[in-house]
Amino acid sequence: MLTQKAKYGLRALAILAQGAPESPTMTILDIALRAHAPHKFLEAILLDLRRHGFVFSRRGKAGGYGLAQPPRIIRVGDIIRAIDGPLAPIPCASLTAYRACLDCPRPQACAIQRLMRQVRDATATVLDGTSLAELAAHGEAVLGDDPDGSDSRGGSSGAEDLREGEPESMEGRAEPVDERI
Repeated sequence: MLTQKAKYGLRALAILAQGAPESPTMTILDIALRAHAPHKFLEAILLDLRRHGFVFSRRGKAGGYGLAQPPRIIRVGDIIRAIDGPLAPIPCASLTAYRACLDCPRPQACAIQRLMRQVRDATATVLDGTSLAELAAHGEAVLGDDPDGSDSRGGSSGAEDLREGEPESMEGRAEPVDERI
């Protein structure tokens, strides 16, 4: 499952990828507001991303964070691995952090491991095949911005938020969408 830390990191990098070319950096406060992320938590995430070479930081009046590489080169899979670790759902299916299951007598014949490797490979294909530029191109869906241009911090009256036919109470609503990869 994608952690909240990885979601905030992806949002922050997508925001930086959408930034204006004349201003290569953005303050952490601006990023946090646009990413709908807690300032202090995002600061720790950006420090991790800086250590992994995804962003740079600059001090001073024109300071902030910027992308260390063009967004078309940065792969979403690499970002997630840097923040959350291996993409494999279980350790015995990981390429980079393999750990045998203690309760498995014959790992080479394990059907669960074989299936989880297929899951790992399919996930890696999608995430490694998607650049940060591609992710950022879908900014409204990624960043939660309202496509009609209204205030992305929830500045609407609320009436237009109800879809036709939806009940006003939580009772009778469908379960939230599962956000796992």
